[in-house]
Amino acid sequence: MNEPQPGPDQAAGPNQLPGPYLAPGPYAGGTAWPAGPPQPLPPPPHPAAQPQWSHPGPYAWGPPARTRWDVPAPPGTRYDRLARTPLHRWWRPILGTAAIIAAFLALSIAVGLVAFVVSLVTGVPMVRTGARLFADPVLDLGFQLGVIALLLPLVLGAAWLFQRRPPGSLSSVALRLRWRWLGACLLVALVAVVLGQAVEAGTLMSAGVDPGFRWAGWEEFLPAIIVILLLVPFQSAAEEYAYRGWIIQGFGAYLRNPWPAILVGAAAFAASHGYTGWGIVYVFAFGMLMGWLAVRTGGLEAPIALHATNNIVAFGVVAASGDMGSAMEQGEVPWEALIGSAVQFAVFGIGVLIIARKWAIQTLSR
Repeated sequence: MNEPQPGPDQAAGPNQLPGPYLAPGPYAGGTAWPAGPPQPLPPPPHPAAQPQWSHPGPYAWGPPARTRWDVPAPPGTRYDRLARTPLHRWWRPILGTAAIIAAFLALSIAVGLVAFVVSLVTGVPMVRTGARLFADPVLDLGFQLGVIALLLPLVLGAAWLFQRRPPGSLSSVALRLRWRWLGACLLVALVAVVLGQAVEAGTLMSAGVDPGFRWAGWEEFLPAIIVILLLVPFQSAAEEYAYRGWIIQGFGAYLRNPWPAILVGAAAFAASHGYTGWGIVYVFAFGMLMGWLAVRTGGLEAPIALHATNNIVAFGVVAASGDMGSAMEQGEVPWEALIGSAVQFAVFGIGVLIIARKWAIQTLSR
């Protein structure tokens, strides 16, 4: 049989066809060409013949991506500036603060009314004088600590609802509570508080002041220490989220320098306590140190650790003495007690900074 001669559009090789002509499927790959002229490729199918995919919504490519409600701050943001998100508006921190105050007052009144009704039904005696509500000092302490702890969900909710940012941004620059770092700060806080208490007791005794160390027995101590261990961590955390978290970040949304916010937070913290004289100095200095450590370490772990440890030890000393009726009493503090507080602050602050540098603790958002 005679082989077909190459046409003017064909190359010299028997399997290479330039131009629009290609060998049909079974003959591509080195087999001999069939007899006859090469055939052009078939036209593409009509678009109507293509398979149609159905998508929900009015868009041919599917629904648009859902926009996040809470938007974090840009990477590289310091802790006190985490409320300065792309959605920040001047009125958001102000409205959120007003909402927190109003909701806390309403909840406090509601919880007090519920406690009053429960006391009438159960017969639990109430005193309703001064700051105390229940005659039982342990029950009254638990009630007051629980009311303060209500600040915690209110502050977290306000950050999400009014500022439209992740609630975890109040915890740290990692947008969460860093539990390993919190554990390390708790160990440092325990050492600092014990040393501070020892120095304070020594200075008070040398000045002829009773430090209040007594032992009333396990029957008095156990119920009180259980309530203290269960509720003091939440009470301390709530105050830190409010005074160090919300206030510092609220001012940080407007100011680049964190010190005005630290100062205001410490002043508000001191004003919310009933101390007088040197006691005001102690509480204000405590607030300043906690605010500075929050910014310096990028989160509330260090302030929560010292605050909770200090309160647990302080309430524990009162519980051991059996004088729980004075647990929430605040007033004059001898100036000698400030020596022990200074030791506590110095040991904790230096210890936390050393570990933070050694562990390379994150201080900016990512």
